[in-house]
Amino acid sequence: MADHVDFIVDQWASAMPELDASSMLVFGRMLRIMKNLAKARAAALASFGFRDGEFDVLATLRRAGEPYRLSPTQLYKSLLVTSGAMTNRLHHLEDAGLIARVSDPDDKRSMLVALTEAGREKIERALKIHTETQNQFLSTLNDTQQQQLRQLLSLLLCDET
Repeated sequence: MADHVDFIVDQWASAMPELDASSMLVFGRMLRIMKNLAKARAAALASFGFRDGEFDVLATLRRAGEPYRLSPTQLYKSLLVTSGAMTNRLHHLEDAGLIARVSDPDDKRSMLVALTEAGREKIERALKIHTETQNQFLSTLNDTQQQQLRQLLSLLLCDET
């Protein structure tokens, strides 16, 4: 069951036999899987009209649990983006009526970002499609294989902080 990554590694073996390119068999496939998943995700979510990163903002607010509110700082740290990028996303989402800025009940000088009802409904619909897309990618693996994959990938991330 050879794939394009096997072809590339075979070429390296011929071009530079002293090079250990075996890691490409893992990381080359991971990159190709992520590119394919990104394309499928974009196609699946196109009907929602999300701009870059907006899905992630809404999903982060939704997974925060009721009352679906976070500070802008919590959002940009969670999503690993700059405050400027976050500000642009928040402006567009607010203009679309998907989020609202509300006073922080614990600190009246601060504002929180809250999902509106329309934002909650939209992200819940999008999340269903998003997870269905991911599940479809994994469907070629049986339950045991999926569990093994989760465990192996977790091992690779064990030192992540």
